[in-house]
Amino acid sequence: MSLPILRLFALGGTIATMPGDAGGMKMGLGADDLVAMVPALGAVATVRAETVSKLGSSDLTIDAILALAARIEALAGAPDRPAGVVITQGTDTLEETSFLMDAVLDLDLPVVFTAAMRNPRLTSPDGAGNLLAAARVATSAWLRDHARATGVVAVLLDHAHAPFDIVKSETSRVDAFRSPVTGPLATIVEDRVVPLAMPVRTWKASVVAALGASAATALAATPAAPVALLWGGLDDNGALIDAILAAPDRLGYRGAVFAAFGGGHLPQSLVATLHALHAAMPVVLAPRTGGGPLLRSTYEGAAFETGLRAAGLVFSGRLHPLKARLLLSLLLRAGKDRATIARVLDGCG
Repeated sequence: MSLPILRLFALGGTIATMPGDAGGMKMGLGADDLVAMVPALGAVATVRAETVSKLGSSDLTIDAILALAARIEALAGAPDRPAGVVITQGTDTLEETSFLMDAVLDLDLPVVFTAAMRNPRLTSPDGAGNLLAAARVATSAWLRDHARATGVVAVLLDHAHAPFDIVKSETSRVDAFRSPVTGPLATIVEDRVVPLAMPVRTWKASVVAALGASAATALAATPAAPVALLWGGLDDNGALIDAILAAPDRLGYRGAVFAAFGGGHLPQSLVATLHALHAAMPVVLAPRTGGGPLLRSTYEGAAFETGLRAAGLVFSGRLHPLKARLLLSLLLRAGKDRATIARVLDGCG
């Protein structure tokens, strides 16, 4: 019996590092090196590997991820369509890149992200195990049968996660990735993929309605739409927002995400400033906690969710500020108006 075809795209990251010249690690390994690291892949799939980049994931860009997503979109309709796709990269931005790709792809083709926390020189490096687990998930009957319902998944430490929910919660621990609100979608036991749950993806329907079913290809050809990420903190004077408002070009930003306190709150001193910013560009409030949905009608007052929603500020539901920024950028890139932006973000919980 022939093995399934698996496409592997390597972007760099810790999983692909090699010893440097000064005692540390540096980027350098390519896709073929990763395949050679995991002989057991030969029993799972016929891997067609390609090195896309050799970068730390902090150097990846929205444009680069959209370009790769457009290629995967084309693969899904090609005569030599693979059984699945695995993408390897660094962990620093995996929660963002996987969500970005999940937002623009609407396919029945399994797409799996993976990475490593421990570089190949350390004791018990996790890269080889994560790559093998990702290949097993990408070629599994479970993901093949539910690829459109699950969307893109991220596989780390023998768990499969939904990009909407996954967060990198530690700087260097091997178990850094978690889905704190929902838990994982599946686990890998021996060589089996054991399903645990299906993700709640009500948000995806409004994204597809706004961006279209072939969003990756369309958006890859459009100019960038930078979005400012502003983080609420105790006694912040709002000077950064003032600087954006004072600049004739708004410092190049077309929108902003403000990571709000609690269930969607601001200091009273920033209310007028945020209203002014929202008059100049779409402003989305997202939970700085990174978990749990924003409130809608518990607290009254201009600085609380009731007053802020009444004033027209957009709330991101339970979507993390990092991911709300990406979704807003995609909507602005697609030329969507404020009503559409509010409708899509409001659909995130």
